Amino acid sequence: MASPLEQFEIVPIKPLTLGGLDVSFTNSSLWMVLALAAIWIFMVGGMRRASVVPGRWQAAVESIYAFVADLAQSNIGSKGKQYIPFLFSLFMFVLAANVLGMLPYSFTTTSHIAVTATLAALVFLMVIAIGIAKHGLHFFSLFWLKGSPAWMNIFLLVPIEVISFLSRPLTLSIRLFANMTAGHVLLKVFAGFVISLGLAGGALSAMSVLPLAMNVALTALELLVAVIQAYVFALLTSIYLNDAVNLH
Repeated sequence: MASPLEQFEIVPIKPLTLGGLDVSFTNSSLWMVLALAAIWIFMVGGMRRASVVPGRWQAAVESIYAFVADLAQSNIGSKGKQYIPFLFSLFMFVLAANVLGMLPYSFTTTSHIAVTATLAALVFLMVIAIGIAKHGLHFFSLFWLKGSPAWMNIFLLVPIEVISFLSRPLTLSIRLFANMTAGHVLLKVFAGFVISLGLAGGALSAMSVLPLAMNVALTALELLVAVIQAYVFALLTSIYLNDAVNLH
C-alpha cells in the first residue's frame, strides 16, 4: 500500500535547468497554474456580462469580493481600500489551491512549506516596505509600548515584540502547510483502511463501511478547513497590514 506521504511528492513534468539550477516544471507548478486558470475563469465568466441585477455567477464573484473588501476595511480602516486587490488575489489563490487539492489525483500545492513560506515572506516583506515607506524610521515605534516604563520596554517588552514580529512569516506559513498536510494524510490513512478491510473478505469486509463513512465525513471537514485556512491567511495579512498602515 502506498505511503500517505507519497501524495506530496514533487514530480518533474518537464525537466529544465537554468544556470545549473533545477527549474523543472513540476506537478506542483502545474496545479498552481491550474489554480490561476480556475480563478481567471471564475472571475471573467462571472463578470463578462455584468448587469445591475446580477445572475448567480456574477453574484458569487461580487459576494467574495465584498467579503474581502469588508475584511480589509474592518481591520485596516478607510486606508485599507488600496490593499483590497492584494488581499483578494491572495485569498483567491490560497482558496483555489486548497479546493483543487481536494480533487482525486490532484496535487495540493499549499501542503508544501516552500509555497506557503513564499506567500508568507511576500506578506512580511510587503508589511515592512509599506511601514517604512509611510512612516520612515518611526515605523519601528511599533515595538515600543507606550505607557510602559522605559526599562521594561528595553529589557523585556521590545525583545518580545521583535521576536513576535519576526515569527509572523513562520507561523503564517506553518499554519496553512500543517493544516492541509495533516488533513490529506488523514484522508489517505482512512482510505487505506477501506481498501485493507475490503480485501480481507468475510466479516472484516463488511467493516470497511465504517472507515468509508469516516472518510466521507473527513472530506467534508477538509473542504471546510480549505476555505477557513484561506480566510485565516487573508485575515492575518490584513491585521499585519494594519500594523504597517496605522502603527497599531
